Amino acid sequence: MRHIVGSHLSIAGGYYKAIDAAAELGMSCVQLFTKNNNQWAAKPLSDEDIEKFRNAYNTRGLQAACAHASYLINLAAPNDELWRKSIDAMIVEVERASRLGLGGVVVHPGAHTTSTLEEGLERVVTALDEVLKGTKGLTAGIWLETTAGQGSSIGCRFEDLAYLLERTNKKGAERLGVCIDTCHIFAAGYPLISPEEYEATVQQFDRLVGVDRVQALHINDSAKPFGSRVDRHAHIGQGHLGLEPFRHVMNDPRWERVPMYLETEKGTNESGDEWDAINLRTLLGLVGKRAGTPKVAVKKSKQEKKAKKG
Repeated sequence: MRHIVGSHLSIAGGYYKAIDAAAELGMSCVQLFTKNNNQWAAKPLSDEDIEKFRNAYNTRGLQAACAHASYLINLAAPNDELWRKSIDAMIVEVERASRLGLGGVVVHPGAHTTSTLEEGLERVVTALDEVLKGTKGLTAGIWLETTAGQGSSIGCRFEDLAYLLERTNKKGAERLGVCIDTCHIFAAGYPLISPEEYEATVQQFDRLVGVDRVQALHINDSAKPFGSRVDRHAHIGQGHLGLEPFRHVMNDPRWERVPMYLETEKGTNESGDEWDAINLRTLLGLVGKRAGTPKVAVKKSKQEKKAKKG
């Protein structure tokens, strides 16, 4: 089985730097921000930026590259000013990704905040229609990410994604896809650890959304327990998911050609090894190995210990 595995990497010093870093780590794909993710304004992409990035991508042997949209964007916002600003910002995200030659832009559907879930979903549908219309003819797709369910975020239920994909105007809808985040769906209450749980969750997703709509996977362990609805990533095998779910993913032919992106903490371990390299080795080391090997020990929460005693 050959996999497309990489990480979200920094563009500090130039967009092409993310490509170089991915290649040096032995990765086959990369995710990046095309602008500061916590600011609305964006410095225009120069022809030099684009040329250097595309040259690096074409010469470094990567198989896929995508962008992640700004965290400020809220396509479900009930506030008209924020909603309009989010639509305009998302159009810019798709334009920038297309100019760089990226496959798509991963975006959180948004949060309905003071409105209802139903109203929030409709806002996202209308927003997506406008973004697709405003980016007609561009190449980058729009990939809706599964969420952990914090606050009023939309996308923690597979039904949310199915609704958005079904209701969005068919014109340009072929550019809409989904990004599954392993940490997020686990935190949202979808079991993944045993082979039976994993298969049931994937089949449920397939029935409601369709595995053919998945354009990317975010491969993250969860620092918070199952069903916590809290989005906190952990290194592979060092969170509440453990190694087993990633063993299932890495040996599942349904994901063989789907790019997988790590979004785990940067830095080095006590031995000075980069965490991205460690997590990559861990994932690739699971390929071809059957389930049933010992799981990585996970520190139990007080609630879990109490439940076990009860």
